[in-house]
Amino acid sequence: MTKQDEFRQLHEAGCFVMPNPWDIGSAVALERMGFKALATTSAGFAWTMARPDNGVQRDETLAHLREIAGAVRVPVNADFENGFADDPHGVGVNVKLATATGIAGLSIEDSTGDPGQPLYPFDLAVERIRAARHAIDESGTGVVLTGRSEGFVVGRPDLEETIRRLRAYAEAGADCLYAPRIETAEQVSAVVAAVAPKPVNLLANAPFVTVAEAADLGVRRISVGGTLARAAWAGALAAAEEIAADGTFSRFVDLPNVDSLFGAG
Repeated sequence: MTKQDEFRQLHEAGCFVMPNPWDIGSAVALERMGFKALATTSAGFAWTMARPDNGVQRDETLAHLREIAGAVRVPVNADFENGFADDPHGVGVNVKLATATGIAGLSIEDSTGDPGQPLYPFDLAVERIRAARHAIDESGTGVVLTGRSEGFVVGRPDLEETIRRLRAYAEAGADCLYAPRIETAEQVSAVVAAVAPKPVNLLANAPFVTVAEAADLGVRRISVGGTLARAAWAGALAAAEEIAADGTFSRFVDLPNVDSLFGAG
C-alpha cells in the first residue's frame, strides 16, 4: 500500500491527529511517538529560516516537502499555502511539482496575502481548487487534496460564507475540507454537516477541544498548524531570556533525553 493509500484510508472512519513538524528531527520524533500521519507547517518552517509565515518561496517549500516526506515512513500532508500562484494554471503547475516530492496529501488555501482583499473572489477560488484537482489526477499519485477556506484567519469570520466556499471546494474535487480557526462546537458541527460525507480537518491551536470531543462532533482529522513549533520556541525563548536578563539557568532541569529519541542511549 502506498503512503497516499494509507492516508486516504485514515480519512474513512474515526478521528486521527496529524501533528505538524517543522524539520526532520521533529518529524522523526513525532513518528516514533506513534502518530499515523504528519503535516508540514508553513509557519514552523519559515521560522527555522528567520522569516515570518508565508515568507518561504515555492522551490524552498518543495525541497522541504521532499526532505520531510523522505525522512519518515508515515504519510505527510503538505501545507502548500495558496499554491504559490494566484491564477488556476499556476496553481496546477505548482501542485503537480508538489506531488512529485513524496507527499501523501496537500492543502490549498483561498487567502491572497492582500489585506485589502484577503480572500480570492469566490469563482476564482473554486477554479483554483479545480486546477489542483486536475493536476493531482494527471500526476496519478492519489495525493489527497484539502480545500481550505481562510475567512476566520484573515478577519472575515463569516460562517455562512465559509461553508459556501467549502461546499464549492468539495464539488470542485477537494477530498477533505478545512476552515482554520473555527473554535466552537456549533461552528465545527455546522461545517461537518455542510460537507458530509467528505471529511473535515480541525485546527487545534488552543485548548478549546479534546480529541474525543472533536471525534464526537464528526471531525476526522486534527492538525495543530504552527502551534507545536510555537510551544518549542516558547520553551527555548523563556530559557534564553532568563539567561540574558538574570544570568541564571533555572529552566535547565527535567529536560528530555533527545539523543534517546534518535537511537542513542
